[in-house]
Amino acid sequence: MGLSNLSAGVRQYLVVTGNYWAFTLTDGALRMLVVLHFHALGYSPLEIALLFLFYEFFGVVTNLVGGWLGARIGLNRTMNIGLGFQIIALSMLLVPPPWLTVIWVMAAQALSGIAKDLNKMSAKSAIKLLVPDEAQGTLYKWVALLTGSKNALKGVGFFMGGALLAALGFTGAVGAMTLGLVLVFISSLMLLKKDLGRAKNKPKFRQMLSKSRAINVLSAARMFLFGARDVWFVVALPVFLSQALGWSHLWVGSFLAAWVIGYGIVQSIAPRITGRNKGQGPGRTAAIGWASALALVPALIALGLGHPELGVILLLGGLMLFGVLFAINSSLHSYLIVSYADADGVSLDVGFYYMANAMGRLIGTVLSGWLFQVYGLTVCLWVSAAFIALAALLSFGLPKTRQTPASAPVP
Repeated sequence: MGLSNLSAGVRQYLVVTGNYWAFTLTDGALRMLVVLHFHALGYSPLEIALLFLFYEFFGVVTNLVGGWLGARIGLNRTMNIGLGFQIIALSMLLVPPPWLTVIWVMAAQALSGIAKDLNKMSAKSAIKLLVPDEAQGTLYKWVALLTGSKNALKGVGFFMGGALLAALGFTGAVGAMTLGLVLVFISSLMLLKKDLGRAKNKPKFRQMLSKSRAINVLSAARMFLFGARDVWFVVALPVFLSQALGWSHLWVGSFLAAWVIGYGIVQSIAPRITGRNKGQGPGRTAAIGWASALALVPALIALGLGHPELGVILLLGGLMLFGVLFAINSSLHSYLIVSYADADGVSLDVGFYYMANAMGRLIGTVLSGWLFQVYGLTVCLWVSAAFIALAALLSFGLPKTRQTPASAPVP
């Protein structure tokens, strides 16, 4: 069946998903390029973490302001603005190598952080508008597919970053990604519906902060959940694999790519794992249970690292288990925020939630560099376990049953 025979909603979903996929490839590749390239130049783990400081900080600001902006001007515009900013960020890294100072790279990463969160907020918000409110099972499935496929492609991006760095060098790799994203940007301008996600009642700037208890609680849990991942995954793990185990850039990139691809696949099938009863999605009990199970994994890995003969095997095996359980937790949270959000001005609620997500990533990224440099990987893992335990405790504050949104979704 051709694209012309599909419904308008499905065609828009495909355009949104295609944009998200293309952006994710460059985002994952760029992160791996920066980590490996600057580690090879002799930067310490903390210095590498600081390169991403503005990336994560501006993600916090962007999600808060971006949700309000999307409700006022439409999600098509915020998504295209995100693509445009990523092109500028990549272009900033095409300067001669002597210009690639810490401040310059941090500035480029700041633009990339704005771009990423505008793109993600737009994509996640758009799904709410394309699925009827009574079809919660379908909503869970669509959110899981979008999130899972995005993360699988982020893994491909990690591999692509390591491979392009080995084949083309830093400048050549960035140039190739810039050219590809320009083509996607042009297609998006032509295909994306112009009034997607624009609120009927223009929200005031002061309405950026959520007034929903469910969204506030879920946002706090999300912050600790993603802080728990990034506190050992962003800087500590790739540097540990390269420094302590002697893995090459290509091996590090390939391994982390395989992990993220597997993580994305599990996210995509999370509805089958957690179950969907009578078309309804999961709720508070599932969020508490899956977070509690996840908290045990980094604690067990940390204990295992104390045994040199088994440490590496337990680290790699535990990382696989962590990926499966984290993917389920992330997919549950991604469904719950879209489900709880008010359909009129959905990007306000989703933007606030992903602001908390970005805050968790910011905290985790900085702690990853500092804790690994001062204390090592084991302490990073214990902090990860504590953060996840806090996310599980916070989940007790979620509604026992799903709350009906105040507004029906736009057809």
